[in-house]
Amino acid sequence: MDEKSKGARRSADFSAKSVAEAVTRAVEDLGLAPEALDYEVIKDSSHSILGLVRTGEATIRVWLPAEPVAEVEEKAIPQPLEEERGEVEESELAIPKSSKGNPPELEKVACDVVSTLVDKMGILAAVEVMDRGGQVDPITNEVSPLGLNIVGDDLGALIGRRGETLRDLQFIARLIISRRLGAWPNVVLDVEGYRARRVNALRSLAQRLAEQVQQTGRPAVLEPMPAHERRIVHLTLRDNPAVYTESTGEGEERKVQIFPK
Repeated sequence: MDEKSKGARRSADFSAKSVAEAVTRAVEDLGLAPEALDYEVIKDSSHSILGLVRTGEATIRVWLPAEPVAEVEEKAIPQPLEEERGEVEESELAIPKSSKGNPPELEKVACDVVSTLVDKMGILAAVEVMDRGGQVDPITNEVSPLGLNIVGDDLGALIGRRGETLRDLQFIARLIISRRLGAWPNVVLDVEGYRARRVNALRSLAQRLAEQVQQTGRPAVLEPMPAHERRIVHLTLRDNPAVYTESTGEGEERKVQIFPK
């Protein structure tokens, strides 16, 4: 897009610790697929450790669509996942709806991309397939994702604080895979089973706090956590007849509260 055309359109700035994370935030806030995002980097003071951006700050300027986001062609918009009480939030664990399953070449391309990324980071590890995915739920019409697990020794650097590095690695891998396949890939990454352990821990915590809320009649507040983890708590308690959940706060301080009904 030329400068004159850009000047005639609205824009929004997004800042984060890396360009990739800023793009992620823009995608989540605007409801657009990454390949549909028109942006430029206006600031990048981030620094790299082992090939991963960890410190500093990056800011991108996104040029907003001329038409409302809701009118953008459906295939360019990732399907949001609704949380309890009408709340809609972003989620890494979003599963696309389709009747065709995952493309047959997804597994090979995804394994190649993730293996290459890990190798270029100088980390000795292997990529294994946890779940080939592709099964279509007959009720929701959702397709299960391809699950890949990175295995090796001392892989904490790939997980990061609250799983932030794993989240960014997954986003970068998805972005590269999408360039090769021409569509946003249905892939979930894990490192040494961290994500699975974290999901189980969050479910147990949610159920324990729900029992506490039911017994005391007082609300409980969880620590701030990323959107996909908040969603796990919401879904765990969705059918609990004694409590309901809401997310409160802004940005990195957003957290789940559990209330008695």
